[in-house]
Amino acid sequence: MKNIRNFCIIAHIDHGKSTLADRLLEFTNTIQVTGGQMLDDMDLEKERGITIKSHAVQMEYTYKGEKYVLNLIDTPGHVDFSYEVSRSIAACEGALLIVDASQGVQAQTISNLYMAIEHDLEIIPVINKCDMASAMPEEVEDEIVELLGCKRSEIIRASGKTGMGVEEILAAVVERIPHPEGDEEAPLQALIFDSVFNSFRGIIAYFKIVNGVIRKGDKVKFFNTGKEYDADEVGVLKMEMVPRQELRTGDVGYIISGIKTSKEVKVGDTITHIARPCKEAIAGFEEVKPMVFAGVYPIEAEDFEDLRSSLEKLQLNDASLTFQPESSLALGFGFRCGFLGLLHMEIVQERLDREFDMNVITTVPNVSYNIYDKQGHMAEVHNPGSMPDPTLIDHIEEPYIRASVITTTDYIGPIMTLCLGKRGELVKQEYISGNRVEIYYDMPLGEIVIDFYDKLKSISKGYASFDYHASGFRPSKLVKLDILLNGEPVDALSTLTHFDNAYELGRRMCEKLKDLIPRQQFDIAIQAAIGAKIISRETIKAVRKDVTAKCYGGDVSRKRKLLEKQKKGKKRMKQIGNVEVPQKAFLAVLKLD
Repeated sequence: MKNIRNFCIIAHIDHGKSTLADRLLEFTNTIQVTGGQMLDDMDLEKERGITIKSHAVQMEYTYKGEKYVLNLIDTPGHVDFSYEVSRSIAACEGALLIVDASQGVQAQTISNLYMAIEHDLEIIPVINKCDMASAMPEEVEDEIVELLGCKRSEIIRASGKTGMGVEEILAAVVERIPHPEGDEEAPLQALIFDSVFNSFRGIIAYFKIVNGVIRKGDKVKFFNTGKEYDADEVGVLKMEMVPRQELRTGDVGYIISGIKTSKEVKVGDTITHIARPCKEAIAGFEEVKPMVFAGVYPIEAEDFEDLRSSLEKLQLNDASLTFQPESSLALGFGFRCGFLGLLHMEIVQERLDREFDMNVITTVPNVSYNIYDKQGHMAEVHNPGSMPDPTLIDHIEEPYIRASVITTTDYIGPIMTLCLGKRGELVKQEYISGNRVEIYYDMPLGEIVIDFYDKLKSISKGYASFDYHASGFRPSKLVKLDILLNGEPVDALSTLTHFDNAYELGRRMCEKLKDLIPRQQFDIAIQAAIGAKIISRETIKAVRKDVTAKCYGGDVSRKRKLLEKQKKGKKRMKQIGNVEVPQKAFLAVLKLD
C-alpha cells in the first residue's frame, strides 16, 4: 500500500489535461502513442476536443529503485461536467492542478481547486504549455502563488506537447502525494465512482477500495441497494481491463458480476462482503442537482420503451443525468430530463443518437420554479405545461445563481451590459492580478440557460471564463407564454418568462415560426398569448390551386362560379385542418437572435 498513489488531473477547459496525461502514460511505458488523444476515446470527445468522461488508468513507475503503482484519473474541464470531477476527487488522495502558461488561472481552475481542497487533497501545481511563444510563466506563477499560498519552487513547468517536465511531475506525485490510508484486516469497503454498460458482460462498476481486500469469486453486496452478487471478475484498469486474483486496500479497479438492470448500480454506493459486512457506507458525494430541464420525446411513439432503456444505460455512464416520464399533447409520451447545462444537454442528445440510434425531439430547456397558491401551498414545477391556472397563483419564485466571471479589464463594459440585460445584479468586483478582474453577479438561472455562455464567449473574444453555483430562490414576476396554432395551444413551445420580456419574446417567436412552418391548404394563425390575452399574431397564407387556369375569355361569372366553389371547400378544410410542425421549430426558440 505504501507504493500506491491515486491522483487526478484538474484544470479549466483547454489547458492541456488530456495531452499531459497521454505524455505520463507514454513516459511510464503504459502505452505506445500512435498519434491523437489516447485517453479521450469517445468519437464526440475527439471531434470537439473536450473531455466528457473521466478516464481511470493505472501506470507503473520505478523511482529511486522502487516500483510504484500510480492510478491516474483524467477529468473534464467544462463546468457542465463538474460532477464527473467531484466523483474523481472522491477516489483520490492528490491532484495535479494544471494552468495554461498563456491564459493563467481561469474560473473553472478555481472552482475545481476548491472542490479538491474540501476533500483534503494534496495539490501539485503545474504550468503547462511552457513551450509556446505566448507563454508567460512568471505572471502565471504569481497567480498560482496568490491562489494556493505555495512556494515558487513547488510549481512545475511542463509541456504536454514536447514532454518537458514529465519526469518532475512523476517524481512529485511519488514524493508529495500521500499513500492511501486504510486497514486491510477490516471488513471490505469499496466506493463505486463510475460504471459502464457492456452488452456482453452486463454492468461493470469501477471502484476504489478504502478498507479490506476483494478476491475473485467473493460473495459481495451493494450497501445502499442491498443486492447480492458474485464477483465473477475483478481487476485493474490499464488502457483496457486487466483481470487480477485480488485487489487490496488503496487499489482502484473494476468488478464484473453479471448485473443486468441499471437501477441496481448507484454511483457513490459501497461494495462490501456478505459474510462480513462493514458497519456503514462510505460518505460519498452529494446527489447531483440538475440545473436545466428539457423534455426528450421519441419521434416515433412506439420507440418510447427503447428510449427508456437507452436513457438508463446512458445514466450508468453519466450519473449526472436524471429523468422521469411525462406526456405532452403535441408530442405524446416522453421524458423530462435534468441536465447540468446546455452543453451537457447537447452531448446527451448526440450520444443517444450515436450510441443507441435513438431519434429524439428536445423541447425548449427551462429551469424548475416554486409556485405558491393562495392557500400558501408550494409546488415545484419543471415544465410550463404543468402550471396551475394564473388565477390560483399567489406568487412564483425562480432559482437564482451566484455567477463569477473572470476576464481582462478590456471587456468589463460589454460583460456588465450583458449581465444587466439578463436581469443580473452586481455583487462585487475584485482585481486578481495585473489587468484581470473577477466580477460577481446574482442572476436568475432561467436567463442563463439558453444563450448566456455563447454570448459571453463572443463578446469577450473567448477571454472570459464563467462559473456559477445555486444561491436559492427569489420571488419574481413570471408569466406563462403560450403559442397557439389555429387557436390550439402547443404545449411543447410554451415557456415561462419574465413579464418584461414576454411581449418581445412572443413577437419574435411568432415571426420565427412563420418562416419555419410550411404553408398548407388553409390559413394558419400563429398567436402568442399570456392567459387569455393575445399579444402577437402572424398568419401563414394558404397555398391555393389555380382553379381559373382553364378559363380563357368568356364571361366573368364563369370564373366567379369556380372561385366560389373553391371558397366553400376552403371553409370546410379550415375546420378539420391540422398543422404539421417541423422539428426545427422546437429548436428555433433557442436561436431567436
